[in-house]
Amino acid sequence: MAIEAPRRLVRALGESAPAGDDWLARLPGTAERAVARRGSTVERVQVPGGRSSLVLLVRRADGTPAVLKLAPPRARPESERAALARWGGLGAVQLLEPDPADTEEGVLPLERLHPDVSVRSLPEAKALLEAAGTLRRLWVEPPSGHAFETVAERTGRQATAMRAGVDGAPDTAPLVDAALAAREELLSEPPDHRLLHGTFRQSKVLAGERMPWLAVGPDPVVGESAFDLARLVRDRVEDLIAAPSGPAITRRRIKRLAESLEVDQDRLRGWTLFRAVESGVRALRVGRPKDGELLLEFAGWL
Repeated sequence: MAIEAPRRLVRALGESAPAGDDWLARLPGTAERAVARRGSTVERVQVPGGRSSLVLLVRRADGTPAVLKLAPPRARPESERAALARWGGLGAVQLLEPDPADTEEGVLPLERLHPDVSVRSLPEAKALLEAAGTLRRLWVEPPSGHAFETVAERTGRQATAMRAGVDGAPDTAPLVDAALAAREELLSEPPDHRLLHGTFRQSKVLAGERMPWLAVGPDPVVGESAFDLARLVRDRVEDLIAAPSGPAITRRRIKRLAESLEVDQDRLRGWTLFRAVESGVRALRVGRPKDGELLLEFAGWL
């Protein structure tokens, strides 16, 4: 079958593609080679899929189901590979035996989960409980001599982009200032140093066979646990904004998540503010004003 990138992936990568990047143009050929090397059969492309990679549902030569994930270099597939190896299937999707060419081409062979069933399909309270339990399993010591990006490094890059974004949207300046101040304070005394998922949310937790729920799609980073948990606080942000008691629900959510995962509430609130503002400013910058406005309104509650 012809392998084509989903529109969502094409649109998302187009927002951030550096000049001269031809990864999308080469993607069909890369995918066909990865499938052929294993003697696999493609069942379908996962649609709508993610914003940073192509996911192929395949059958291996022995008939067992699997996934081939293909990501461009800027999505850091080797970092994901290293994190999945560290977790060893505990709380996260299992990395299968790689082919030597996988590293060069950004291919990740993975166990097949149920791609259309995430914890987001559960009632909100149950979804948060299951997601938080999954996240806890991922917070392990990073391997010695690791090459993972740190929270300080990642948020430093993001802070630079946030400052530049204010020029095009001056109304965001107070929130950006508050977010940057929170970052500086949080980085001054980090309480722990763990391997983190990096982009955790309900839709990143899929139903599995080995375990009921397993995390997928990490963009791993090393730092404090509250940074990882912060993205989960704003899950279903559109529902929070629509609710008359949205600010109160958010405060209760921060308290509940912090207590259940033994994270300091103030630190969780601070990283939630920074990450919401960063995402909101970035959404405005790439032409997604509705998303940006929702995120900045949410950030204003914090």
